[in-house]
Amino acid sequence: MLPYIVAATFFMEYLDTTIIATALPQMAQAFGIGPNELSLGMTAYMLTLAVFIPISGWVADRFGSRTVFGAAIVIFTCASILCGFSQNLWEFTAARVLQGLGGAMMVPVGRMIVVRSTSKANLMKAIATITWPAIVAPVVGPSIGGFIVTYASWRWIFLLNVPFGIAALAAVMLVVRNDHGAGKRPLDLVGFVLSGAALTSILYGTEIASHMESNIKVALGFIAAGIVLGWCAYRHARRTEHPLLDFSNLKTPTYSVTVITGSLTRIGIDSVPYLMPLMFQIGFGLTAFQSGLLLLATALGNLGMKAFTTRVLQRFGFRRVAVRNAVIAGSLIIACGLLTPDTPLPLTLAVIFCYGLSRSMQFTTLATLAYADISDARKSSASTLWSVAQQMTIGMGIAFGAVALRVAAFLRGDPLDAAGAHFTLGDFQWAFAMAGALVLVSVQGYRGLVRDAGDNIGGGMRSAQGKR
Repeated sequence: MLPYIVAATFFMEYLDTTIIATALPQMAQAFGIGPNELSLGMTAYMLTLAVFIPISGWVADRFGSRTVFGAAIVIFTCASILCGFSQNLWEFTAARVLQGLGGAMMVPVGRMIVVRSTSKANLMKAIATITWPAIVAPVVGPSIGGFIVTYASWRWIFLLNVPFGIAALAAVMLVVRNDHGAGKRPLDLVGFVLSGAALTSILYGTEIASHMESNIKVALGFIAAGIVLGWCAYRHARRTEHPLLDFSNLKTPTYSVTVITGSLTRIGIDSVPYLMPLMFQIGFGLTAFQSGLLLLATALGNLGMKAFTTRVLQRFGFRRVAVRNAVIAGSLIIACGLLTPDTPLPLTLAVIFCYGLSRSMQFTTLATLAYADISDARKSSASTLWSVAQQMTIGMGIAFGAVALRVAAFLRGDPLDAAGAHFTLGDFQWAFAMAGALVLVSVQGYRGLVRDAGDNIGGGMRSAQGKR
């Protein structure tokens, strides 16, 4: 039951994060402000995540994984109630900060609990279970949000979390052990400040970049500052006896490939959920609701692949799947950019559906292979660093898509720093091509894996048996 309980909490958070965008006009009207002003609450949530995700592993080791995970669910659920009953921008922003604190502990600690509690033989299935919310929620969120705000009040977007939170908390108290880390590590305060500042700067830069009316140079400045701060955090961690983020796990080849090479892949793949709705609305002239319906094909692809990921990895092995599926994913992203309003609807849906299949396969492969060679003693620190990398690449995927669009418009003749840039269908084609190329470039990193990578957790199991 444990992976399913954790997956349910993940889905609650990821859906909540992606569903709100569709409700912004109604919320702004209720608060008597403009939609742009309401982005303060969105940004506050994201930055709270950035600050507290790096410390989540240390907190769980110190106070117990069940205690922290349960408290995170309580905080997230109570904050959802406060969001639902907010009467103005400042109440909503304060509630979102509290919700971000709960979310920062809920996802990383939940993943750590599953990794710690699952044997190598069952790890592939467990990871496949807890990764589907992150894959599916960003796709189905806008459609569900559009339905809620059309036929009910925007407040239900938050209040629906309450029964799910109560059920999840009860299950956690019954099933999860309250494990503590081996020994009490002192808090690396310098590492906490540097890592939090780095993530905050990067994610704030990506938030600026995601707005078409923003100055892209300002966004790039924040991202560059975040990268510099991240390098400082890395240098500090190497000199500290008990670092908050333990980069020594990167010496494990399977883990380093999934974090470093995998980040390039995820940035390219995660740019598509940003680019595709814009292309459908700006390039194709569709409504937001029509765009959301088309994106459901991606969700079906994500869900459809979940039934086959374990069997595919067992049949072909992690290395072969990572290499070949990255080629497929990159090619499909480029194909998405070649779609036009005149493309037959079945072909459009087929391309989007196949992109969802490859997206699901690659994300599950990376999330599972990451822990193949990590010892039990290092699973906590490895899970924390993985959560940081995942959160960063989600934001950088949005930023990459936004920058690629601006670059395409610049090559067409628009100023690079123009506010309120106007994009053409050709700009989206180039942006998709750049995203696909980034995924294809990452293929070389997966080729460096040994052929039997992940065999100890079941990868390539059937092919190996066939050779005998």
